[in-house]
Amino acid sequence: MVDVPAYFDVVGDGVEPTRFAASQWSAAQVVGPALCGLMARQLELEHATDGFTPVRLTVDLFSAARFEHTTLPTVRVRDGNRIRVADVNVVQNGKIAARASAVLLRPSEQPAGELWHREREPVPPSLELAPTGPEPKIPLFSSTAAQDDWSSVPTEHENNARKRTWQNPIRVMTGEELSPFQRVAMVAEATSMMTNWGDGGIGFINTDMTLAISRMPQGYEIGVEADSHFSERGMAVGVATLFDRLGSFGNCMVTSVSNAARQISSAQLDAVMASRI
Repeated sequence: MVDVPAYFDVVGDGVEPTRFAASQWSAAQVVGPALCGLMARQLELEHATDGFTPVRLTVDLFSAARFEHTTLPTVRVRDGNRIRVADVNVVQNGKIAARASAVLLRPSEQPAGELWHREREPVPPSLELAPTGPEPKIPLFSSTAAQDDWSSVPTEHENNARKRTWQNPIRVMTGEELSPFQRVAMVAEATSMMTNWGDGGIGFINTDMTLAISRMPQGYEIGVEADSHFSERGMAVGVATLFDRLGSFGNCMVTSVSNAARQISSAQLDAVMASRI
């Protein structure tokens, strides 16, 4: 695990971002997936105990987190027999840069009866194209229903079609393996990219993320497929389905604000992907 890249190092009573945590919007701020994974890790460590499992994570990204010493105080808001709720803050220099809330449930018996399901399941890339394995991989993208449409070159998907991605992210903390919850918290943040990416690049930056899952992801890779995008007057909302090689297991919603003055082009994304090879 020593050579595997990670977003944060443990330093004293908190953590500090590594160079891998730089955002595409600004190299001076921490990227969204890193913060989502960091808060998921802290909530899981302190509150996913006694048989409780996280089913919902809501992250508020209302201020830019910087490359500074960071602490993560949590509080257990509610502790019942079946439902537990906990909050965490990302604190830098005495100020809150981001926060998250988790709902954790105690698994129980499934009720009887048939329910509606999505008519078409998202399809992962083939194992030949995307072999499974524990090491982080370059993200793959797709913008058609074709099985061979997957590639790591964003300009090949510079269109207004439905987007999807397949990812095995880097670690949250240096020297630690990812838990399934940390893994899905980071990959789910790609809902913003998948729902806000059009034929002119990405012009919205998400201000939050709400992840809801019925089970933990299986395996190392997770997919995100856009379901909807609505936007007017520089405000947007997008929803995506989360899936692995066993099928769909949850969804994610983001709200976003226009960042047209610093719109990210597909060519810029190409350069980011190339730097990770």
